[in-house]
Amino acid sequence: MNANFASFLYLVSGVLFIMALRGLSHPTTSRQGNLYGMIGMGIAIATTLALATPSAGRFGLIVLGLAIGGSVGA
Repeated sequence: MNANFASFLYLVSGVLFIMALRGLSHPTTSRQGNLYGMIGMGIAIATTLALATPSAGRFGLIVLGLAIGGSVGA
């Protein structure tokens, strides 16, 4: 992946996070804000995984971190 494109995707995810915070500030827009946050996090995770050099150990650590975070958050 091109470094400029990755930077653009990180910028988009940052804007979506800011929009999520703005949306979560009022009960009527909280669903939309939550959706923006999920899309932003999905873009950030996908970009990070695309930039990672392919190695079983690295992806294993990423999956382990996702599993621990998912179990704590659930």
